[in-house]
Amino acid sequence: MGPFTIVGAVISPEEALRELIPATGRLLGDLEGLSDSEAAGPSLLPGWTRGHVLTHLARNAEGGTRLLGWARTGVPSYEYESMAARAAAIEAGAGRPAATLIRDVRQTAGAFTEAATEMPHEAWQRVVRYTGGQEPRAEMIVPSRLAEVLIHHVDLDLAYRPRDWPGWFPEFMLSRTARTLTEGGTMAPVRLSASDTGHVFAIGAAGPETPVVSGPECELMAWLFGRSDGRRLSRVPGGPLPEVPPIY
Repeated sequence: MGPFTIVGAVISPEEALRELIPATGRLLGDLEGLSDSEAAGPSLLPGWTRGHVLTHLARNAEGGTRLLGWARTGVPSYEYESMAARAAAIEAGAGRPAATLIRDVRQTAGAFTEAATEMPHEAWQRVVRYTGGQEPRAEMIVPSRLAEVLIHHVDLDLAYRPRDWPGWFPEFMLSRTARTLTEGGTMAPVRLSASDTGHVFAIGAAGPETPVVSGPECELMAWLFGRSDGRRLSRVPGGPLPEVPPIY
């Protein structure tokens, strides 16, 4: 769950911000009435409670805001001081009461949105550095935050499911993830065939024996990203679904 590095600059930061605002609003809406016991309950991420996920979302917003400041001013900053500091901050905040967790998410998300709204257009081209060492242009920051919100909303295991992702999101992510896995050579060749849209996403060099995994785009993405066991998908020829390396 580090910085999201698959998304290319196909979606502009301005477009991503227009998507991020309602996505964040829906997330906060689903948190209304969350009890302390529910916040302490398990999320869909192994070893993480909902409190861990919410704390991560808040600290991620703060890290993104610092990177936006770097891009705006030219003064180097950081996303997190280190990966160890990131993990410690999440662990330290995970057990807080639900109301405190929600307030943290709301306030940090608001600060991120304000910082992104105030960015001069030319600042999006400045190179920044994520904690993991990636050095993208600042135009990546808002799309990365949008992916965090949409994917981790599912991880909270509340009312929001992969089918609730905006229609453009799975296709956007699948095409870029397929390209990244192909370039990295970290997954055996497979074709992903979207039964609802007709889109096909090729991972690796396809041949006559390459399996085809079919299903709705949102289910293909959920499986590829480890958010589903793939039970709603089919494979031709028959057999178990291919092994997928950790992605997100």
